[in-house]
Amino acid sequence: MTKISAIIPTLNEEIHIEAAIKSVEFADEIIVIDSFSTDKTVELAEKHNVKIIKRKFDDFSSQKNFAISKAKHSWIYVLDADERVTPEVQNEILDAVQNPKNNVGFYVRRSFYFAGKKIKYSGWQRDKVVRLFLKEHCTYQGIVHETIRTNGELGFFKNKIDHFGYKNYNHFISKIHQYGELKAKELHSKGKKVSAYHILIKPTYRLFSHFILKKGFLDGYTGLVLSITQAYAVLTRYIKLWLLNRGVK
Repeated sequence: MTKISAIIPTLNEEIHIEAAIKSVEFADEIIVIDSFSTDKTVELAEKHNVKIIKRKFDDFSSQKNFAISKAKHSWIYVLDADERVTPEVQNEILDAVQNPKNNVGFYVRRSFYFAGKKIKYSGWQRDKVVRLFLKEHCTYQGIVHETIRTNGELGFFKNKIDHFGYKNYNHFISKIHQYGELKAKELHSKGKKVSAYHILIKPTYRLFSHFILKKGFLDGYTGLVLSITQAYAVLTRYIKLWLLNRGVK
């Protein structure tokens, strides 16, 4: 039987970690790569049959690639701590590794939940990520919203995993600032400048895009909150870049 290594990156995920681990217990190896959590994440993970690696966080791709390099098996399943593999997707994973049909990896779609509500629109209706792949053919690249670089074909699973994106609104905002800072540093390293377009037009368009073009209005008040927050994320990114360009860290 072909074996699977599941990898779960963590930082202060005590409310998610045990459920995340349980959802990938079908894997032959589970690695929790922790960025020195200050809550009970590691303590709770240690209750389960997992390998724990502690590594200082630099960026998302480097963190995941490091964990992959420590995995025993060729097939890798990467699970964010706020995701859950459903029984239907588990069956697809187990079938795929036995009969990949020339695919070196597989996309899985996600059902996104926010404030206890399943979000059907607002930009998440087509949300998909590569989660299962052969480590010899795939590697992560990108600092913030990392993507898989592959030298082969990618397949699709029919069913969806569950994505409980944010513990609460404070967690949502903290993630926005984390991603914004990383993205600003990336843009700063490329010599990007900030204009009124980035501060005024881009956030406004992001709000319009999520609420109108991506039908966030169909998610009601929650869709409006998410759309405004997405606009704020863009604004935060360019304010942080503007400060970096002025030598303010």
